[in-house]
Amino acid sequence: MEYADIAPMMGRLWSPLAAVTSHWQGRDNAQMAVAISAASIVPDRPRVIVQLYKTNLSHDMVLSSGAFALNFLREDQLELIGDFGLVSGRDHDKLDGVDRITGTSGSPLLTDCFGYLDCRVINAMDGGDMTCFLADVVDGKTLSEGEPLWWRDARRKLPPELLERWEQKQSSEIATSRNTMDNIAHTPWQPRA
Repeated sequence: MEYADIAPMMGRLWSPLAAVTSHWQGRDNAQMAVAISAASIVPDRPRVIVQLYKTNLSHDMVLSSGAFALNFLREDQLELIGDFGLVSGRDHDKLDGVDRITGTSGSPLLTDCFGYLDCRVINAMDGGDMTCFLADVVDGKTLSEGEPLWWRDARRKLPPELLERWEQKQSSEIATSRNTMDNIAHTPWQPRA
């Protein structure tokens, strides 16, 4: 298979950009989501699926806490891509100085964004290099008018320096994923105590 043959379809599968926030053992963190999808057609039982790379601190926090929030960015929030997606929460507090409240799940909710979904994990699937978390949406709110920020639009608007840093990070993550994506544990997911 030639990737060029499927690239136009694959490129349209990306979701709006969202900061995944989590809380575990007195610590808050944020990261940019790999991919998000609605996972229910029942209006009063909303669910989502989010994919988080295992190398990210947020992955372990979500796995341990069983909760996360999706904070969808607005088109004027490009800088948060760098703040949440290009540095590690292991090195510093990514949410220092960011206005937030604590959601029903215990996860931080950004008060200045397009909107949020507060979620509790109900299942997870190992994807080798990442984990797909299925979660019930326990709360949410749209905070802004218009549209959230989409990756296809953000790439065209990012300053060249930020785009270069993003592409360098992506190249490194692709190399790591090539080595780990086939290492899938097929044991059923169990919430941590």
